[in-house]
Amino acid sequence: MIASIRRVFRKITPAEVAAKELADAELSMLEAQTAKEYAESVMAYNDARIRRLRKYLATLEKSL
Repeated sequence: MIASIRRVFRKITPAEVAAKELADAELSMLEAQTAKEYAESVMAYNDARIRRLRKYLATLEKSL
């Protein structure tokens, strides 16, 4: 029991701090990549939508 308490309150090493920081940075990178992929898909969706609507309007103008 006392050993468990000592482990909780022991001083952490610089290597442990660096490892935790690295894990946090890797998680942040994965989250940023996910956000980037989502944003790129939204951009592609809107690009296709814009092309479709422009084409539709062009056909309407031709028929007038």
